[in-house]
Amino acid sequence: MSDNDLDALRAQRMSQLQSQLGGAGGNDGEKQQQQQEQMRAQEEMKHSILSQVLDQQARARLNTLKVSKPEKAQMFENMVIRMAQMGQVRGKLDDAQFVSIMESVNAQMPQSKATVKYDRRRAAIDSDDEDYGC
Repeated sequence: MSDNDLDALRAQRMSQLQSQLGGAGGNDGEKQQQQQEQMRAQEEMKHSILSQVLDQQARARLNTLKVSKPEKAQMFENMVIRMAQMGQVRGKLDDAQFVSIMESVNAQMPQSKATVKYDRRRAAIDSDDEDYGC
């Protein structure tokens, strides 16, 4: 096979792969831009719902939680948004209600306990103690 044949085969195979993955390269940029716009719109909607549902102290506590444990904050946000969409939230949630909802989120979260393991055998073998008595 000549170089021209190989180039033609490569181009044909590349076009097949691109069609399998969802189109040409020009559409990928447009799709990415559309996805980013959708993500921004969803975030904006989420923030507007949370600002309507949570009072200022609860919002401050949520922001603190986002910094320390983002996955818990995400679960809390989703739970509060669902509650608001179902009509379970009457008025704004205060700090005490925030804490009670967080307790239910904590019950749903898988618990992972950190353990510390000490290797005491290394501490028992200490070469410094041998030469002091003689």
